[in-house]
Amino acid sequence: MPDETTPAPSPVSAPDGPRAAPSPDSAAGRLAAARGPALASEEPSSPLPRRLLPDNHEVSQGRLTVGGCDLVELAKAHGTPLFVYDAEHLRSRCREAVAAFGPDVAYAAKAFMCVAMARLAHSEGMCIDVATGGELHVALAAGVPADRLVLHGNNKSMGELRAGVRAGVGRIVVDSFDELDRLDALHAETGARPRVLLRFTPGVEAHTHEYLVTGADDSKFGFTVSTGAAAAAMERARASSAVEVVGVHSHIGSQVFEASSFAKAVAVIAAAVEPYGVDEISFGGGLGVPYVVGESAPTITEWGEAVQSACRAAGVTARVTAEPGRSIVAAAAVTLYTVGTIKRIPGVRTYVAVDGGMSDNPRTMLYGSGYEAFLPRATDAPRELAASVVGKHCESGDVLVRDAAVPSDIAVGDILATPVTGAYGHSMGSNYNKVPRPAVVFVAGGETRLVVRRETHDDLLACEQPEA
Repeated sequence: MPDETTPAPSPVSAPDGPRAAPSPDSAAGRLAAARGPALASEEPSSPLPRRLLPDNHEVSQGRLTVGGCDLVELAKAHGTPLFVYDAEHLRSRCREAVAAFGPDVAYAAKAFMCVAMARLAHSEGMCIDVATGGELHVALAAGVPADRLVLHGNNKSMGELRAGVRAGVGRIVVDSFDELDRLDALHAETGARPRVLLRFTPGVEAHTHEYLVTGADDSKFGFTVSTGAAAAAMERARASSAVEVVGVHSHIGSQVFEASSFAKAVAVIAAAVEPYGVDEISFGGGLGVPYVVGESAPTITEWGEAVQSACRAAGVTARVTAEPGRSIVAAAAVTLYTVGTIKRIPGVRTYVAVDGGMSDNPRTMLYGSGYEAFLPRATDAPRELAASVVGKHCESGDVLVRDAAVPSDIAVGDILATPVTGAYGHSMGSNYNKVPRPAVVFVAGGETRLVVRRETHDDLLACEQPEA
């Protein structure tokens, strides 16, 4: 169960001028070096690269449409902040994942989850990876058959395990000996014998943010191969009447750009499972996506080919599958904001404050993640003004794009957009400062569908019991 939040290094800030590249010796520079080859033709102050936009976009006289819908008009109709998803982009990535890994490939719901998304992923042939009882509840409410669900979590409660077993989930990914104890107790209580994957931690260091490394020995996730815990877990589970072991799960981290990292994990896991002849191996998710100018990443197809090739080389005969999340949804969405304040500090910095912030996208604050910004009224305009795009919250760290490049004529009232925000924005959102969470729309063929309504101030009181 990966935590697929991402660290994109932000470029070094320059006062009111074009952004500079990070020093190779800095933390940002070292991380940037792990993120795939830079695209030399892209400059930070140039117009936004079209490849960072959803698949089904068009620009006419500077105005951007996605799925046939004008973004400025969407902001007028639905308000801001607003998450806008290209539904056909989502469908295309789901189909690509099924083609790359087969019908048991699972969408990692933690990246973006709502009833509409669960239905879309299921309709395109994907299983769904749910990491909590809440995600399980949403998937079942969406009508996804329980046998198409994979229940993850490094610390599943007895209630979550009971709910999964009661529903009949297709797989439970077991993360610890304590969880095996709980499944023993659940078997004694109900007689159920769920099908499980054991999560093996391969000891592979992915080149990513330390919070996103999940496959190293020093990790809260899974049974560590190098310590013998993985072998001990397999022996115990295979001898147990409480579970049916069908395979192994592994995950090395998130926002991984080097195919060699996945190949290393394949080699370790293949050796670890060889004595047991398992039927299924899931190599999780973790495929990186480009967020900013100069970044590139493998496609889902290329990732699948790399994993499958490594499995063939290692002699793996088990069914191989995966759990993409970010690579399905990230680039499918843009977030729209309204500019409310522009503060210029000569020789220091320009701040562009919008009506959202860390409550709809905390990733910059948490991980130093990088994003681009642009004006959908002038999509192809040069972005010559260096600025920090910040939110409305009472925190100096409330930053959406630390070192943005925006058009020099940006003005109060403009609609500002950040692309590649389809993963870990809505799903990690909060009500900090009692801000209602944004609406989500799916667009396709010139039609807009509201799939998550905007919260109201009354929603903030829904759980209050002041007289209790």
